[in-house]
Amino acid sequence: MTKSELIAMVAKKAGLKNKEASKAVEGVLESIVRTVAKGNDVRLVGFGTFTLAKRAARNGRNPRTGAPLKIPAMKVPRFRAGKEFKKAVS
Repeated sequence: MTKSELIAMVAKKAGLKNKEASKAVEGVLESIVRTVAKGNDVRLVGFGTFTLAKRAARNGRNPRTGAPLKIPAMKVPRFRAGKEFKKAVS
């Protein structure tokens, strides 16, 4: 499913115009990104939790040349599905 398909589905289910649904979806996604980027969790009960995880620096290898290189520490977003979401999918 693409973002535009999601917007169309939200518009249909909520009885909104596509433009209104687009603003709603964009607002939700932007809020999740900003909150997680600040280091806070976003918990949507029954759906899941968005968190920020830290990856330690590590040694790697350039796949083309095989030369060793240092991969820096970084922060990455994580999503953990909730019980109801897992149950609906399985």
